[in-house]
Amino acid sequence: MACSLPSRRFLGALALLPAATLGFACGQAQALGSSNSSQATATVAATTMAAAATPSGAPVQPARFNPATVVTSLAPLVDSVKGSVVYVEVQARPKRMSGMQGLPPGMAERFGMMPPGMQGNPQPRQGLGSGFVIDATGTVLTNNHVVEGADTVRVKLEDGRSFDAEVLGRDPLTDVALLKLKGAPNNLPFVPLGDSDAVRVGDAVMAIGNPFGLDSSVSAGILSARARDIHSGPYDDFLQTDAAINPGNSGGPLFNMKGEVVGMNTAIIGGASGIGFAVPSNLIRALLPQLQETGAVRRGYLGLAIQDLTPELARALKVDANKGAVVANISRGGPGDRAGLKEEDIITSVGGRAVDSAGTLTRAVALLKPDSRVKVELVRGGKPMTLDVTLGTRPAQRGEEEITPRNASAPATRKLGISLRDAEGGGAQIMEVEPGSPAERAGLMPGMVLTQVGDGKVSNASDAFNTLTSAKSGAALLLRVRAPDSDSTVLRALEIP
Repeated sequence: MACSLPSRRFLGALALLPAATLGFACGQAQALGSSNSSQATATVAATTMAAAATPSGAPVQPARFNPATVVTSLAPLVDSVKGSVVYVEVQARPKRMSGMQGLPPGMAERFGMMPPGMQGNPQPRQGLGSGFVIDATGTVLTNNHVVEGADTVRVKLEDGRSFDAEVLGRDPLTDVALLKLKGAPNNLPFVPLGDSDAVRVGDAVMAIGNPFGLDSSVSAGILSARARDIHSGPYDDFLQTDAAINPGNSGGPLFNMKGEVVGMNTAIIGGASGIGFAVPSNLIRALLPQLQETGAVRRGYLGLAIQDLTPELARALKVDANKGAVVANISRGGPGDRAGLKEEDIITSVGGRAVDSAGTLTRAVALLKPDSRVKVELVRGGKPMTLDVTLGTRPAQRGEEEITPRNASAPATRKLGISLRDAEGGGAQIMEVEPGSPAERAGLMPGMVLTQVGDGKVSNASDAFNTLTSAKSGAALLLRVRAPDSDSTVLRALEIP
């Protein structure tokens, strides 16, 4: 009995099915053509449109599709997980502004834009997004940009129940937020986080969310790519999918075919169709303990400026390495400098994790705990070396939101009424001074650069922060300050409240 290929139209209808559910067999006509065909073992055979000859001379037949072994619907999977996907509604008071400049990314999409010079008391504006429940007591994951700036958050379940929610923690740099439902029972449907590293390009995935307010909308597709850097932040490592994602899907889950969440749908490219991005579940899992315990994420810090090792740089540096992160600059007095790292070192491993690019190193260090001691493997002058480095705490960079951990005293810089950032050429530049604060009483002004705090030289904002944090209440610190746009140095005395 001759075998034939299924029609093009029929194959097209199977495009969204997981590969494991597709059964193909050929060569046993009696099994496929009999009433017992449902018992035939599903196999995947290589196919060819033209008959070929085997060594024995018998023709090789094209594979035949076995409908008895095919799952033709994702409905069972949808039914098993949709109860855990939630609708997130937020309200926020609009801020007065003289124009549209400086609007936080995503704010226009979520809450709309206020016309310049708006007067009076405008009503709170609403936004929406998606999320998913990760335990029976009502802990919910969603995007930071969904709840950022919100005054109230309300979460609606698929069965119609709704609850007010508290924002337990946020991490703007990875766009992850953690909510807790108020007054919820302890038997809510929830979904587990899967292993995003196990998902392969081409694997079937499914998204559920609330695009344009259309709650519990389902879309499906495949994983299109991994480790995408879309230049939205320093820790970009997105999963890319062609499952339909639209405004309102933000914070919703991306499932594998086991019903596990392998990503959180986060971003789309404007004007593109079939290109969406999700935060990997393994990254979310690494952040959860800090978000649950303190509400904020503190990251390890080496104090280095790094770049990818290219073949051209490898030749110029006369090294055989072809992967790694090249140290382009070092913050003087920072963790890397104190450990003995030098410019032109090529870092190949940190904390036991291989480093093949600058981005890999940045993400690996960010997941390590501040003050932890890690081994850094590197190549210097063509020779391998290993250094022990005690990590610092990554300071907030210019333009980044700084979140104060729960149950923690206010940072010293906040108590003192100043905000700092790394200064070009070394030191910590004062960005803001709060009126009436100890910093203002000490004569500090925006633009000044701290070069010494107490007895310690200041190489960057992290140095200044650490020294100010360790200062005892009631102490008077001697500061050496460089005036803006000047090489002259003045002394100031700062009293610690």
